Amino acid sequence: MINLKLLEKLSNAHGPPGHEEEVRMIMEEELKRIVGKVEVDVMGNLIAEKQGSPGKPKIMITAHMDEVGFIITNISEKGFLNFHPLGGVTPTIIPGQTMKVRGDSGEAIGIVGSTPPHITPPERRDKIPPIEEMYIDIGATSQEEVKARGIDVGATATFHTEYRELGLGYIMGKAFDDRVGCLILVEAMKRLMETEANVTAVATVQEEVGLRGARTAAWTVNPDYAIAIEGTFAADTPEVKPTQIPAKLRGGPVITIADAGMITHPKILKIIVKTAEESKIPYQFKKIPTGSTDAAAIHLTRSGIPSGAIAVPCRYIHSPAAITHISDIEATTNLIVKVILKLSGIEK
Repeated sequence: MINLKLLEKLSNAHGPPGHEEEVRMIMEEELKRIVGKVEVDVMGNLIAEKQGSPGKPKIMITAHMDEVGFIITNISEKGFLNFHPLGGVTPTIIPGQTMKVRGDSGEAIGIVGSTPPHITPPERRDKIPPIEEMYIDIGATSQEEVKARGIDVGATATFHTEYRELGLGYIMGKAFDDRVGCLILVEAMKRLMETEANVTAVATVQEEVGLRGARTAAWTVNPDYAIAIEGTFAADTPEVKPTQIPAKLRGGPVITIADAGMITHPKILKIIVKTAEESKIPYQFKKIPTGSTDAAAIHLTRSGIPSGAIAVPCRYIHSPAAITHISDIEATTNLIVKVILKLSGIEK
């Protein structure tokens, strides 16, 4: 049974790239209960190793802790905060959004300012200002007031959206890319503990700004195989043509054949598909080869590591909130566990 309370904690946590501490604390607590000992490397990756039989291959599974966010680049004399994105965020979704801003010694809730329609010139009403012109209003009137609240240049911001269940198995929250993967990472380790598999779970950092944590973690772990667990973009929505839908909700785990950073290793791809079919787990292929995952960095580490990516379909990722379905989380968890057992030679 999927632990939705854990997903709620993970989704609500603040964790933009380079500032994953809150998420890591949650993951560390969960993984310590399972494997007993975990390590944090220099980059901030959380590494939990489960040792099985000596003759079995070492398998690395990853999920990234960071979410798309923003860094504060300037505080105006009147106390407004300018910002720059950390990760892929389109300007169209930012104006009017509620933000959580966190500094070294304080945090504040604010809103991305927008001009009232009453005084917006007609020629500007349908135009989105560039991010450089946007600002967050936290209810301050000067630089001094902002700094007195523990916020300065270099503070980070994320969308402020509370997790909730929508009914009929649908759930909504921020950062499902990739907190849903973090949830599955924990659940998969639970299910694998009594097996002979050698599995190292890594909760990675800074994926959204270049797959940085996975690159160094893979060098340390040096696995025989690797699987990245992701929350990927579903677009089964009215404005998207059927031929352009990359994945859909309630369609099962999304298997990557190729994306912008990796062509899945043929052996890994064959095992994933065969396992899904033999286990009667519904699955779908990622149909739009854009974006990338930790697997892209891992598969080029050292002399090369056969890697793949399995994802939960989520609508509206890289936005203030995403929607997914419990059945897809369950099916993805089941597939990942079975693939690891297959790669380990435990299930034929």
